[in-house]
Amino acid sequence: MRLHKRVPRVVLPALALAAVSAAAWAAWLGWDQQYDVRADGSTSGPYEAWQVGGLVLTLLVAVGWAAARGHSAAAVGGTTAGLTLAAYVDWSGEASGLFVVGVGLVMVGTFVASAVVSAVIDVLRRDVPLAH
Repeated sequence: MRLHKRVPRVVLPALALAAVSAAAWAAWLGWDQQYDVRADGSTSGPYEAWQVGGLVLTLLVAVGWAAARGHSAAAVGGTTAGLTLAAYVDWSGEASGLFVVGVGLVMVGTFVASAVVSAVIDVLRRDVPLAH
């Protein structure tokens, strides 16, 4: 098979997963920009645990679905790229420049987590044939 026919098999799923990841960020985290001030004066946020949990579960489903269909590389690359870009866009207005550290942590964490999920799905795929 020629390379130009194989490229869409990797690129299109990766772009789709990048779009899903960025949209999931916007849906779960993008709307909440306010820090919560507690009675003692300390702050927390801007995200609640349920928001982050929702994002993680959404991406777990997306990565698992793509990996189960043989798109593990796209699942890892697309999810990492989409979430990293979303974090950068959301946090880049922060004045101190420390947002870059957070974006880097999002990138590394997303890469590792999606790679582990994809690897587990790949191992399970070898044992249980899926209908395509």
